[in-house]
Amino acid sequence: MYALPTAIAVTGPDLVLPSPDRHTPSAAVLQCAVRSPRAYSLDQALTEMDMLIEHHGYVIVLCPASAPAAVAHRLHAVRSVLESDRIAVVRSELPPLGLAVLALQLRQLSVCDFSPGVLASAARLLSHYIYAGALLGSVTRLDRVPVTLQSHAKSWLPGARFAVLATPRPELVKVPGGDGAGLTGPGFSTRMLYAPGRLAPGWVTDSLAPAWHVQGVAEARLPAESARWWATGKLVEFAAAIPDISVLYQLVSSVRRDDCHWCGLELIGDRCAFCAAPLPAAPDDRPGRADRALAARGTTALPRGAT
Repeated sequence: MYALPTAIAVTGPDLVLPSPDRHTPSAAVLQCAVRSPRAYSLDQALTEMDMLIEHHGYVIVLCPASAPAAVAHRLHAVRSVLESDRIAVVRSELPPLGLAVLALQLRQLSVCDFSPGVLASAARLLSHYIYAGALLGSVTRLDRVPVTLQSHAKSWLPGARFAVLATPRPELVKVPGGDGAGLTGPGFSTRMLYAPGRLAPGWVTDSLAPAWHVQGVAEARLPAESARWWATGKLVEFAAAIPDISVLYQLVSSVRRDDCHWCGLELIGDRCAFCAAPLPAAPDDRPGRADRALAARGTTALPRGAT
């Protein structure tokens, strides 16, 4: 139906991870989000988006919830001026490296037979299966994960380190000698990416990764936004996620599809990612279908409530 895969666009170059194979397309880095309005006019932003729509048919923009309000306003202004229902602006609470992983997963799935509506709404589903966090040298200014007063006090001690999980469920533990089992890890097969800042990555690669039984570990470039997101430059950011496109495909395919009553696009979940219209709850909608589908493929212990 669509000549080219649906375009996956991001708001910064650091959110584009290398393609794992020659079939996975890259992401479009929106200059209207990267450059200031003075350096990149609204007319240029409109031309940029219009070209993406012309070549791909639909555009899914991943925008971090932590992005400045001006970035979100510019994206919605472009969508409004173009009067296009082919642009989905998806806000995400994932930390920077986790969002880059999500963008890669959507890029992988964009070459599959999913419609744009399903692909866009899959972003919310897949976010529940990304274990994103960081090893931090301080939590004194961290406000994106609950931090106790005791942890705040301990972070002033020389050499203090904390392991923090932002998604799918916030956790914070003080890092002991070498045990990486303090953070709750995924109960399914994952691959871990880590991006070191001004801390050595040894605890992440030598303790956390084995404790989580990840199937592989690879280094990535630390996103420029990470130090601001985690409120410190003394960190190692990490993200563990499902790397197998066949498992990702089965996960998304297992969820019931509906048609949006407003724009007509297919969707999964309870809200259309393109027009934001909610889907009325169905009385027979039961959670766990995605869990059972993955369990049939030998993948277990997936988090509840992901659909």
